Amino acid sequence: MEELIEFDRIKHVNIEEEMKTSYIDYAMSVIIGRALPDVRDGLKPVHRRIIYAMSELGLDPQKTFRKSARIVGDVLGKYHPHGDSSVYDAMVRMAQDWSTRYLIVNGQGNFGSVDGDSAAAMRYTEAKMGKITVELLRDINKETVDFVPNFDESEQEPSVLPSKYPNLLVNGSSGIAVGMATNIPPHNLGEIIDGTVAFIDDPEITIDELMKHIKGPDFPTAGIILGKSGIKSAYRTGRGRVKVRGKVEFITTKKGKKQIVITEIPYMVNKAKLVEKIADLVKEKKVEGISDLRDETDLKKGISIVIDLKRDANETIIINQLYKHTQLQDTFGIIMLALVKNEPKVLTLKEVLFHYLEHQKQIITRRTIFDLKKAEARAHILEGLKIALDNIDEVIRIIRGAADGKIAKAQLIERFSLSEIQAQAILDMRLQRLTGLEREKIEEEYRELLIFIGKLKAILADEQLVLKIIRAEMLEIKDKFADKRRTAFDIDVDDFEIEDLIEEEEVVITMTHIGYVKRITADNYRSQKRGGKGITALSTRENDFVEHLFTTTTHHYLMFFTNLGKVYRLKAFEIPEGGRTARGTAIVNLLPLEPGEQIATMIPVKEFTEDKSLIMATKQGIIKKTNLTEYDTSRKNGIIAINLREDDELINVRLVEQDEEIVMGTQSGYAIRFNSEEVRSISRTSIGVRGIDLRKDDVVVGMDIVKEELFVLCVSENGYGKLSASDLYRPQKRGGKGVQTYKVTKKTGQLVGFCVISRDGEIMMINNLGVVIKLSGNDITAVGRNTQGVRLMKLKPEEAIKTISKVYKEDPTDELEDETGEQLALMVPVEKE
Repeated sequence: MEELIEFDRIKHVNIEEEMKTSYIDYAMSVIIGRALPDVRDGLKPVHRRIIYAMSELGLDPQKTFRKSARIVGDVLGKYHPHGDSSVYDAMVRMAQDWSTRYLIVNGQGNFGSVDGDSAAAMRYTEAKMGKITVELLRDINKETVDFVPNFDESEQEPSVLPSKYPNLLVNGSSGIAVGMATNIPPHNLGEIIDGTVAFIDDPEITIDELMKHIKGPDFPTAGIILGKSGIKSAYRTGRGRVKVRGKVEFITTKKGKKQIVITEIPYMVNKAKLVEKIADLVKEKKVEGISDLRDETDLKKGISIVIDLKRDANETIIINQLYKHTQLQDTFGIIMLALVKNEPKVLTLKEVLFHYLEHQKQIITRRTIFDLKKAEARAHILEGLKIALDNIDEVIRIIRGAADGKIAKAQLIERFSLSEIQAQAILDMRLQRLTGLEREKIEEEYRELLIFIGKLKAILADEQLVLKIIRAEMLEIKDKFADKRRTAFDIDVDDFEIEDLIEEEEVVITMTHIGYVKRITADNYRSQKRGGKGITALSTRENDFVEHLFTTTTHHYLMFFTNLGKVYRLKAFEIPEGGRTARGTAIVNLLPLEPGEQIATMIPVKEFTEDKSLIMATKQGIIKKTNLTEYDTSRKNGIIAINLREDDELINVRLVEQDEEIVMGTQSGYAIRFNSEEVRSISRTSIGVRGIDLRKDDVVVGMDIVKEELFVLCVSENGYGKLSASDLYRPQKRGGKGVQTYKVTKKTGQLVGFCVISRDGEIMMINNLGVVIKLSGNDITAVGRNTQGVRLMKLKPEEAIKTISKVYKEDPTDELEDETGEQLALMVPVEKE
């Protein structure tokens, strides 16, 4: 019978299925419980347990050191039931300044060396927490993270640490799990915090924009990173390969002897093995020209591997051979794999920061809830004390008349409608609290608590306040712990940007009304006298005409502002080149324009600097100023340049510096001049303020920057125009109706062009058939404001001026000749001083 029972307990299973199931369980245990870091605190379980055990032992940075064996024993006995060597090795690595960028453990004793020497036994070394480790644990006692049972359910341990800075990126992580591996490089704390703050300020920030703050890995052993392509790949996809070189110096001694001195080596390279490898290459005669090799490294000077060269040796050839055959040049393979909600995921840079910020939102929220509960509990007690103090005689009578404390508590609760907690607090109150000063303290504490409670509730009700707290706390950590970048950057010959291969030259950019854009060299146009017929700029479709034309260089950025208030960005060399009469490329093939969206204006920008702003004018007379740096984005789908009202559209954008004068002109011939400082600088997505008070049925046709030595140019649709001295336009307050700037008649037609030029400046006039004429300011008559001017371009009955554009000569006397001997004005970028 017993044998039959035993037989019934046998479970028949498919060995293939059992192996699959068991191996998956084992793999997930390794992945989650040992090998991979959590995206929130950047720690593996063993590191987290070491840090928590040290905090429980009270090993704060300002406290004394404790034997490493004691720390390892606590970790093993309470939280991590694995081998003691694995725990000690993990702790040692956190204490090595050549392995960890910002030390988590402060070690005392022999913790190994960059030559690969092992640390002394744990019974000989001592340790405590590093200074920055406190920020990993901050607020852990305020119920900010979940605690889970340890392996035998005898203790509680945190499932994650609060981590007040993005430790995953700051100190990096490496590990091999089952079927996957992670290898995240360390970074500079200041750069990572700057990037995180930028993400908080703009949740739509792109990875390219983040890389303006986070330049790349920053290794504890310094070195030089070659090129940016590997970094970009890692940040955009989660995987990339970065070339890292050691830093070398070429020295000639006083005796004329040439030396190569290696002062920095790539991350995780064993220095002793590197020296040994160089010696082997010399012995095997794979590298010739080295006469001596020695390691002069010491604690004060740092790494110093000295290579003496023979007299006729070429140091450049030798160092290139060392780069090729040794780890003096190494490759760091980045795999940004981390646990997200206990699932392994390969993450982009932005995703890492996103998950970290979500963690911090939860930390701040839970901390606030904890503080709120504590504050409300204290306020509740103070309310009871206040009741007691207001009725002190009766309270004393009840207490004196009660047989014991239990009865006294019950009577106080019944008489004053108190809670048990309040009643107990009254019973516990010392007689000292009855003094006048103590009463005032209670009332003051209660008032302050109410204010504090209000602030806490406001934080819980507004996520922006939570983000503001995260931002402030991270900047505090930056001020306290950030240091200079150690790892430098250099050019990788295999990593040139396309722009590096494009020669910088002056070009003309044109775009038609329908939206065909092209780039042609500036010398395709020649100056003509006033009244000329012009030359054909390009072949256009019927009813199409050139609407935008200006000069720039191939390396300038082109900012495309649309009628809907958006802005897109391209490099000038990205515009396809075409002949003078070619139609060009449809702009919709270069920019992701929305239906009904058209380019309103384009401006070239060399660099996005703090000292310049963009000033924008709309058809309905709105003016807006925003700092140029707010538009420094490579976002392909464009960004908002200005928020427009329903019946308005953007007509012009200009670069403006401090205290420059703005002039706006309207279709009916009115203009207003005011100082740019009257327009307060506002955010990119704002609407703006009134620039000119328009008359009925009038609209703005132009806006420009005006200076005393310049002239205001007005051009009408029938080809008439004039210059007027800028001092004829007295400065007014922004938002006025302006003064008359042009005498609009049936003969002249309404104003279509309004801008500011110098006498030596030049303008392009384009009619509706695509014919362009270039005129010098010297050829245009300067007259008063309220005049109609002279004919600037001969027009046939079916022709009309549609737009004008201006160019500047760098030097009026500087001229070039084309192959036919005709003189050409040398044109330079519009925005170039």
